[in-house]
Amino acid sequence: MCKVICSPNVCIFSLFYLGSIDFCCGTIVPETPVLELGKEFTATCILSEYGRQYTRATADDISWMFRNVTVDRKYYTKINESAISITVNITEETKSPLKCNVISHVLSHPESKNVYGMLFTVGYPPEMPKNLSCWVLQSGDQLSHIMSCTWNPGARDPLLKTTYSLHARYYSTNISNMSIQKNYGELDFQTMPIYTTVTIQVEAENELGKVSSEVLYDPVNILKMNPPKNVKVTTEGFPTTLMVKWKRSINLPQLVLRHTIRFSAVGASVWSEIPVGDIPPENESFRLQNLQPYTDYVVQIRCMNTRDPMYWSEWSTNVTEKTPEDKPSSRPDLWRIIIPSEINSEKRVKLKWKDPLHSNGKILGYNLTITNRDKREILHMGPNEREYTLSSGKHNIRVTVTANNSVGISPPAVLTLNKEHPPVEAVTCVSQDEKLWVYWQLPNSTHVTEFLLEWEEAGQTVWQREPGSSRSAVLKGNFLPFKFYNISVYPLYQSVPGKPYTVGAYLKQGVPLMSPALKVEKSGKNEIELEWSPIPLEKRQGFIVNYIIFYEDSKGERKSEVIGPEVYTYKLKSLASNAKYDVWIIPSTIAGPSQESSRLTVTTRQYAVGEIEAIVVSVCIGFLFLTVMTMAVCINKNKMIKKHIWPQVPDPSNSTIANWSPDFPSRPASPKEGSMTDVSVVEVDIFDKKSMNEEMLKKDKYSSEEHSSGIGGSSCMSSPRQSVSDCDEGDSGQTTASTVQYSSVVASGYKGQTPASLPPFIRSESTQPLLDSEERPEDLHVQEGSGHLPAHRNPRHPYFRRPWAVSEDNPLNLQQIEIGEQNSSSLGFCPVEEGSQQTTPTTENVPAAGSASSGPSYMPQASGYRPQ
Repeated sequence: MCKVICSPNVCIFSLFYLGSIDFCCGTIVPETPVLELGKEFTATCILSEYGRQYTRATADDISWMFRNVTVDRKYYTKINESAISITVNITEETKSPLKCNVISHVLSHPESKNVYGMLFTVGYPPEMPKNLSCWVLQSGDQLSHIMSCTWNPGARDPLLKTTYSLHARYYSTNISNMSIQKNYGELDFQTMPIYTTVTIQVEAENELGKVSSEVLYDPVNILKMNPPKNVKVTTEGFPTTLMVKWKRSINLPQLVLRHTIRFSAVGASVWSEIPVGDIPPENESFRLQNLQPYTDYVVQIRCMNTRDPMYWSEWSTNVTEKTPEDKPSSRPDLWRIIIPSEINSEKRVKLKWKDPLHSNGKILGYNLTITNRDKREILHMGPNEREYTLSSGKHNIRVTVTANNSVGISPPAVLTLNKEHPPVEAVTCVSQDEKLWVYWQLPNSTHVTEFLLEWEEAGQTVWQREPGSSRSAVLKGNFLPFKFYNISVYPLYQSVPGKPYTVGAYLKQGVPLMSPALKVEKSGKNEIELEWSPIPLEKRQGFIVNYIIFYEDSKGERKSEVIGPEVYTYKLKSLASNAKYDVWIIPSTIAGPSQESSRLTVTTRQYAVGEIEAIVVSVCIGFLFLTVMTMAVCINKNKMIKKHIWPQVPDPSNSTIANWSPDFPSRPASPKEGSMTDVSVVEVDIFDKKSMNEEMLKKDKYSSEEHSSGIGGSSCMSSPRQSVSDCDEGDSGQTTASTVQYSSVVASGYKGQTPASLPPFIRSESTQPLLDSEERPEDLHVQEGSGHLPAHRNPRHPYFRRPWAVSEDNPLNLQQIEIGEQNSSSLGFCPVEEGSQQTTPTTENVPAAGSASSGPSYMPQASGYRPQ
């Protein structure tokens, strides 16, 4: 009996076992708990009769869901009005459970109800095990009763619990073992059958299936024995052979064994193996040949069954033995190092050599032979003496070195000094696989026998040799990263070395450890020249590829310049004048740039170099040009300038006052020095121009001017220190002084036409400077006509001269002549007529001394002297 209880949302059923199973609303068939990935799965949801009545639903109201994801209706297949199925591809995204839902139409609005659900897991069936192999080990001197097997379970993970079992069958015996590992198992035979075919099978099984694989074996054929025992290696007195002996490890006489031997020199990484066919079966000894004398060798041996062999035994433990000594079979490695000399002296050479590569024994000493022209020197060196220094001179020197041991002497190593052949070409050094590879090209000469590669390690010179046919080599040295090495390649022409070709190399490059320090070499207005020193070699850690100079102004504007690796000075251009810049430099290698160096602060000049000098020179040149031009203008326009600056004044030397005195055929004798003549002082009052007799002045215009000019000109021009303005003031007659002293006239009174003596004139006390014509009296000419004398040159009379000194014995009486305004009309003068004869006046015609009607006198002028 089935009691069905239906809730509003889920159909619930209770089962009472009465021999059958019923359901309330519906079910899913088939109900599969495990689904295979990658396969299609079909499920059908069937509504029960009660479910249809309860929900009033049909097949069209059924829907499928994987967990909470509704399956698209395109995968649905309607079977009838109460059943519908789906067919889907199972993937890892297919999630449990699978649910069948139906839409109920009982209530006023449709409602979805779950009809049935199915929980499941997904996975793969097991793959067939592959490469099943088994072996039987040796236990003691017999076969072990355990057989071990391995197999490959496959690369795919089944995602389900999978079990592996191992089975063996022979005759009527079955042996099984449930393995707890998926690729290894063991079978226990109690007694291992031999010469019997045994079937070995391995099975793999999970909920989706079971697979198996099997092989057929004879346990003897899968026997893996222990290596031979009691292995011994002995010498037989021959320097190139060793005898190897051993014993078999298993006590089965019916088994036929084969053996193989391998050996190597101590420290070598490569083994030499004797082929299997070279050692006869069942042999328990073998002689190793063609070995190096006086060399330690490591020997190992193994064995296997000759019948259908499958497994070798493991190698025996190492056995070491040294071959006997032999005489050296190779020459010493001889080379030379030239010692640099600071003074210009003979070249010194250091000879260095290594032990022969195949010394074949312990070296007991060296024989060094030096041949220099006709001189030969033989030196015996100890086993630890491997260098010798000599002076090479200018001639070729032949050096020979041999090594000797307890058996014999090596071939000689020969080297010729002071003779060099051409170098190799185009040497390059490359770091590859943490090794330094050197490549070179053969020189033009084809007689190269070998090449020598030289470098330094820890301050010591190291070299290696390569065959003459080589064009590349791996340097066999202990090179360090970030360290610089000089690699030199020498071609060797028999015993004569060629010139070296040297290149630099790094095993590995890094960034520089430091940046160079900048310093300012020159500073200009718009440019700065910088200088720095190369980075020390130990700080570079690689080849410098470039320098980058950065400079930044006070505004934060940054610029940079990229410079080549061999440049150590650089000029920054297009900078602002009188500006401050921060400058720093960063070197770079192929590994990258170094850290930023310390910044250098520099300031450009306000003026360029020579700019101030140029300005000063320009100003000076301009001033000089202006001065020269001014002087040129003054020279060309001197008359006009003289007219404006120094107005023309009467020249006393050209005055006709000289004609007032009678002309004497000869110059009277000058008074003796120390005597003193009578001196008269003339004082002239300045009077109004209206009171003058203008008609008289006009009548005797020229004579008046000449007389006046002679006195006044002397007064003004007698001293060059007197200014021109003083003369002008005297000429205008506007001064307030009542009396002007013009000159001192020495006279002895009028005594007729022929005076007893020429009245001398005393030099005027005026400070007025003289004109050029006054300083050059020879240029003066006497005018003729009315007021002019005949045009013949008269000798100049010294009318103005210094007064003679007054003699104490005969003092002269000085008479002061004063001419007042009241008797100015009675003054008169008689000009000398042309052609008049000089006569001696009579006594009666001579007035008395001091009379008012005395001889001709000077007429005062109303306005002083006038310019001619």
